[in-house]
Amino acid sequence: MSRTVAVIGAGSWGTCFASVCARNNPAALWVRPEEADVADEVNVAHTNTTYLPDAELPPRLMATTDMADAVAGVDCVVIAIPSRWIRGVLRELREHIEPGVPIVSLVKGLEAGTNLRMTEVVADEIPGHPVGALSGPNLAGEVALGIASASVLAFADIERARDLHTLFNTARFRVYVNHDVVGVEAGGALKNVIAIATGMSDGAGGGDNTRAAIITRGLAEITRVSVAMGAEAPTFAGLAGVGDLVATCTSTQSRNHFVGEGLGRGRRLDEILAEMTQVAEGVTTAPVVLEIAAEHGVAVPIISAINAVLENDMSPSEALGSIMRLDAGHELEPG
Repeated sequence: MSRTVAVIGAGSWGTCFASVCARNNPAALWVRPEEADVADEVNVAHTNTTYLPDAELPPRLMATTDMADAVAGVDCVVIAIPSRWIRGVLRELREHIEPGVPIVSLVKGLEAGTNLRMTEVVADEIPGHPVGALSGPNLAGEVALGIASASVLAFADIERARDLHTLFNTARFRVYVNHDVVGVEAGGALKNVIAIATGMSDGAGGGDNTRAAIITRGLAEITRVSVAMGAEAPTFAGLAGVGDLVATCTSTQSRNHFVGEGLGRGRRLDEILAEMTQVAEGVTTAPVVLEIAAEHGVAVPIISAINAVLENDMSPSEALGSIMRLDAGHELEPG
């Protein structure tokens, strides 16, 4: 018997993930009503050139602007909405989702003002549903083209993760399972800030050695903060940790790297963001991470320097210089 999935959000990753699901089972894609032309294109041409150019979508992926239609009778709902807009969409979803249907978050961000992870926001707005997270080194453009990729699905109830992962696992998109929801979510959110740092270094003329150093020390910061939030350290040696970090920090397809590279080249943040059709979550995540780190007494010098640039309190060259001037003590100690 076919199992059905509804993906809420038709940006690049939402569209891509819906197409992955549709290769296994019938899938629905919810599109914002103001973008009805995107839904029409998905249904008629089986493409989404606005957010996912060059990718052919499966014919059995059906798009709709009607939330009730999208989630009617589905076995799982997947959320792919930028963090800043997620609550409004969830409030509409809760009017239509059937009782007990599991919800999976693809959102790689933290909520400003509350410092909540996205599964916590989902549980707050739509209580009574099992909630998990999926994350990993998943650049939408590559996944949509069938380039081999892997991800990890996390539910506190590992058996639920094992059951649901079959909805998403394909020959070219391998889905592992984990019970550490906090770690999987935190890794996906925090790596975006480090991607801005590596992009900034690349834009300013830094070398491969510089990029590798920022990635490695950035992973240490991500792990420290996330463990303080309740994550398990081994998660960051996996797909949602170092895997996602490497992909986001080194790919020209990464939106957060794009932002950082522009800053490193001397461009203004508002100019960079104005030309983007997708959200770079690291911009809004950085100040939230700083608040969380301060709450737990965790040192995050790279994230702090990047946030200072985003807040226009420090130039990119000053930020990169401050990172390189950090005391080089024991590698496994903070700093």
